[in-house]
Amino acid sequence: MPDPHPTPLILPLGDRGLLVRFGDSLSDTANRAAIALAGRVEAAALPGVAEVVPNLISVLLRYDPATLTFDRLAGEIRLLVSGLEDAPAAGTRHVVQVSFDGEDLEEVAGLLHVSVMEFLAMHNAAALRVLATGFAPGFVYCGMHPETLVVPRRSVVRRQVAAGTVLFAAGQTAITSTPIPTGWHVIGHTDFRNFDPAAEPPTAVRAGDILQFAAP
Repeated sequence: MPDPHPTPLILPLGDRGLLVRFGDSLSDTANRAAIALAGRVEAAALPGVAEVVPNLISVLLRYDPATLTFDRLAGEIRLLVSGLEDAPAAGTRHVVQVSFDGEDLEEVAGLLHVSVMEFLAMHNAAALRVLATGFAPGFVYCGMHPETLVVPRRSVVRRQVAAGTVLFAAGQTAITSTPIPTGWHVIGHTDFRNFDPAAEPPTAVRAGDILQFAAP
C-alpha cells in the first residue's frame, strides 16, 4: 500500500501567489504528491488561476486577485488534496543517449567504492522519474536513486557547464539545457535538449515523465 500523501502547508506568496508545500525536504512521497496535485489543478481549470508550477516538494499557483481570493483558492486546493490517494498516471517515457565521459566520473565511482563500469551499470539499470523541471530553462531533475548511489555535491562550484551536461549528486541525475554554474558532479554529455524557445511548449519533458539513460 503506498504511503499516504502528507498534509500540505498552504501559504500566500505576495498578493497573487499561493504555495502548496508537502514537506521540508525532498522525499519520493512529497514529490509524487506535488506532481499529482499539479495535474489535478490543471485538469480542474480553476477560473482565475493563471499558472501552475510543480517543484520538487511544492506547487506554485499564480492567480488573478481580481477573479479569485487567496482564501477561496486555498479552499479549492484543500478539496483537490483530499483526493490525492490515487497514484498519478505515469508520464511520457523518454530515452536519453548519454556519452558517459564526464570529468567527475572516476571521482563519483570512487566515492561509491565501485568501478566506473559498475557505477554505470547501476546508474542505467532502471528508468528514473522526472522529479521537476526548472532552476534554469529546461533543467531536468531525475530520481530518486537508491541509497547505494547517493553522493554529496561537490565542495567547489564550477562557474559554467555546457548545455547537455549530465549531472549527478544527492540521489539524483540532472540534465542541463543551457550553460549554467553547478556544484553537481559532471558524469556525461548528451545531445538531448529540453528547451527550445521556438517550440510550443518550449520544453518536451514534464514532471512525472520517465527517463531511461542509455550509453550509445
